[in-house]
Amino acid sequence: METIQIQTESKQYPVYVGEGIRNELCTFLTNHFPDLTRILIVTDETVAKLHLEKLLQVLKPWEPIIFTAPAGEKAKTFEVYYEALTTALANRLDRKSVVLSFGGGAVGDLTGFVAASFMRGIPFIQVPTTILAHDSAVGGKVAINHPLGKNMIGAFYQPEAVFYDLELLNTLPMHEIRSGFAEVIKHALIADPPFYDWLRSNVLDLNVITKEQLSASLVQGIKIKNKFVSQDEKETGVRAFLNLGHTLGHAIEAEMGYGKFTHGEAVMIGTIFALKLSNTLLSLNFNTKEFIDWVTTLGYETTIPKQLSFERLIAKMRQDKKSVGDTIRFVLLEQLGHPLLQEVTEEILWEELKKY
Repeated sequence: METIQIQTESKQYPVYVGEGIRNELCTFLTNHFPDLTRILIVTDETVAKLHLEKLLQVLKPWEPIIFTAPAGEKAKTFEVYYEALTTALANRLDRKSVVLSFGGGAVGDLTGFVAASFMRGIPFIQVPTTILAHDSAVGGKVAINHPLGKNMIGAFYQPEAVFYDLELLNTLPMHEIRSGFAEVIKHALIADPPFYDWLRSNVLDLNVITKEQLSASLVQGIKIKNKFVSQDEKETGVRAFLNLGHTLGHAIEAEMGYGKFTHGEAVMIGTIFALKLSNTLLSLNFNTKEFIDWVTTLGYETTIPKQLSFERLIAKMRQDKKSVGDTIRFVLLEQLGHPLLQEVTEEILWEELKKY
């Protein structure tokens, strides 16, 4: 087991990483919530079928209430959010209750926003079941989607703890492994060149990545996330650098339809675009072709889906949370491990999108 302490302005909390770590939940709840009244587990249809019984065995003493959301980004709608709150109210959750997120990034985002807004905030715990959630479960960004923008309705609300049970990753399909590993690669690009070199040398096929390689990658990714979150909890400064690839990535997700293109795979396309922009605008000394060749061998799509309109993508990018007024801001790299925020004119965007 590895424990990483996340330190933010509002809270310090542990992230426990290891196989079977869910079995420590009972002790944690008993020690931290001696007056615990009820537990609400928020999960989704896929995770419930695969893993819910394992979690219920651990939490037997409390007879948890279960709310099951649709799988993927369909969990992050106003309707599902409202239904989850209704479940909490109908089962008389109170301020001594705990909400437990059991699923991937979408379930974590939904659960955190439910916990943040129910009775103006009750405790919640993250139990991630995907690789992608090594990023989303840490740092307290919780939200739901709107047709006009991803994650635009939400809050900053930190969990009490994160229990990252690597045993639960064994059932992930390949597209979910790719989706999550894109965020690992992003972390290396913005903050840790030696880690990036290690990934390039050691991770050559996601089908055969070892448990040791996966654990080391996730732990390092979480440590990098903590580095930014500890300095800037509410994304007024350096935390924005964690959004490398997300400006175009979120636009692709929205235009394709949430859930039809995984978050990480869209972010990878956005990352390649950001690297190309960095080459053009900042003279980044980085072999983008070698990077594209590597991620192609890992199974990533590396070009914008042909059916998407540049005009609509730019319109979506204008609504990005980093944008101010009518300017579109991208996270770019001056050099590997040195990100910055850069305003990019729509004229340049058009030209670079055409080249891409």
